[in-house]
Amino acid sequence: MNPHSSNRGPDSSTPPAGSPSRHLLVADDHDIVRHGLRLLLQQKLVNLEIEEARSGEEVLQQCRRRSWDLVLLDLTMPGRSGLELLSDLRREFPGTPVLIMSASPEEEFALRALREGASGYLDKRTMAAEVVVALERVWSGGRYVSARLASALADQLGGAARPLHAALSAREFQVLRRIAAGHTIKEIAADLGLSDKTVGTYRTRISEKLKLGTNVELTRYALQHRLVE
Repeated sequence: MNPHSSNRGPDSSTPPAGSPSRHLLVADDHDIVRHGLRLLLQQKLVNLEIEEARSGEEVLQQCRRRSWDLVLLDLTMPGRSGLELLSDLRREFPGTPVLIMSASPEEEFALRALREGASGYLDKRTMAAEVVVALERVWSGGRYVSARLASALADQLGGAARPLHAALSAREFQVLRRIAAGHTIKEIAADLGLSDKTVGTYRTRISEKLKLGTNVELTRYALQHRLVE
């Protein structure tokens, strides 16, 4: 595939002549997002090969088929969530950088994604202006965070108060989101490949950490903090 475009502007990223192609996997279940990113990146970047995935299963299939220089992963995918896919990718393909993109608020998801091993977090509302910078930052071996997220990180380092759900483990966070989405313990157990007893234990820990008792209270908390979409 030849991604070169005759109308690239002066802000195009131009690696040295003869540079090998970079291989990018764009994972999003919305056609317009994937196609828009492809068009934008092919105008702005040279020597870039792009393929697409529409679901979590397609992401894993593509990564098992070949290696990628970067996976640009939507946080909300059909089937397994972006955070769960991130965990799968970090475990199975630890050398592949993953850049998360989402319309979910940075303050609720970005820090968790970074702790889970993401190379950065892009807010879809401003992504067009930042995506090229973010890709180049990650390809150069760094991590990308927006100025807003950098400020939040600085606040946390300075001892600013953290929300109660920041203390949840990755698995507890998964269970909380499913409870808030209306799933039963049995459904959550089947979805995550766990026993009912194990999910019940996570449910108890969540209640203790959030200081809430009922599923209604947990759901209200998750909605108030925009932990579910």
